[in-house]
Amino acid sequence: MLITSTAYRYYLDVYGASSATRYDTHNKSELRSVYNNMVKINKDSPLYKLRSDTNIPKFLIDIKENARQAKNVISSLADSTEGLESSFQKKVATSSDEGIVSASYIGGNNDKEVSHEYEIEVRQMAAPQSNMGNFLDGRSLDVLPGDYAFDLVTTTNSYEFQYTVSPEDTNRSIQEKLARLFNTSGVGISAEVVTDEKDRSSLKLTSRQTGLSDNKSVLFDINPKASSQSMDALETLGIGQMISPAQNSVFILNGVEHSSYSNTFTINKEFELTLQGISPEGSSTKIGFKTSVDAVADNLQELVDSYNGFINTGERYSGSQQGSRLLRDFRNVSYAYRNDLEAIGLMIGGNGFISVDRNLLSDAVETKDIRETFSVLNTFKNSLAAKANYVSVDPIRYVDKTIVAYKQPGVSHFPSPYHNSLYSGMMLDHFC
Repeated sequence: MLITSTAYRYYLDVYGASSATRYDTHNKSELRSVYNNMVKINKDSPLYKLRSDTNIPKFLIDIKENARQAKNVISSLADSTEGLESSFQKKVATSSDEGIVSASYIGGNNDKEVSHEYEIEVRQMAAPQSNMGNFLDGRSLDVLPGDYAFDLVTTTNSYEFQYTVSPEDTNRSIQEKLARLFNTSGVGISAEVVTDEKDRSSLKLTSRQTGLSDNKSVLFDINPKASSQSMDALETLGIGQMISPAQNSVFILNGVEHSSYSNTFTINKEFELTLQGISPEGSSTKIGFKTSVDAVADNLQELVDSYNGFINTGERYSGSQQGSRLLRDFRNVSYAYRNDLEAIGLMIGGNGFISVDRNLLSDAVETKDIRETFSVLNTFKNSLAAKANYVSVDPIRYVDKTIVAYKQPGVSHFPSPYHNSLYSGMMLDHFC
């Protein structure tokens, strides 16, 4: 269990906060294709052992996530049917002040009739509801030992929370116990224990949701059970006290006032805007599109970053065989087109990393033979896509392993009982 726990902890620490995109969802035919590739690999794979090494799960997680990011970037660039140019001329939103409003374009590349500019003035940010308990001496115990309960009522559900106070508890340990209870219960509330200047502690509760509909006064409410002990305990802790109510965002868009429950919203299915701050009095932020060359450079930078992610992972594990194999495979992707790529501004370093020379790229994009430029870019994109798919289906092929038995050549094999495993052919040589 140790290696498994380490792998889960590493994934949550490094990639747990990553947000999903629309390219992380797939239709039945795409899922069926992945499944069939896994079955095919399993039918032909030998049986092998893996060494007990905590770096192996981390390495596999890293390259799987690199592959996911690369495939998402490539999918976003390929989200068009208008030929080679449009693949890299995907529209890119721009904001005149990212500190006030950030913007991304979510419309399709085929959308011709789009508004090229909006003006927005932020008057108020959306905010969550916060409750703050009483500040208590963390070393004392002001709640009698016993079993207690209270109800949490949200805008959609009602929950009962139960907790026990033992003679060994302190006010601080009770607050920490309740904080863990809120944070692990999945009720949409974050809890933390805060300390004041007198070293007293309090439990602060904050809703993950922001904004409030007109027919609601609170996002959540905490009420004690109908017993004098529960009432006294909740009054002592004070977590039912609201210190700041939820509020909606308020903004002026092209001269018209609007409001939203959230700080992130869409405009006409074209732009996704995220409010970052309050506009200075009398000023507004302009939302529009980047120029053609800037859009190509930004889209290309995303592709280059996804490629460099594999090189970076290989460099981190370069002391092992798996890192060396990964580096060799992905360096070959760029080295195969080195002269053509560097001619249009994709400079390949000695270690395999690619940097974008925007001046050279601008010259290449603005030349008369623009189709040749985009042909090189698309060839590189397609090669990276093929390698990312290759890695995603069976990343364990890069891991150093001991072959136990090969399957008899020239004979049709059935998939083993483990054919739907992410990594086929494994055999553990110890309990872990």
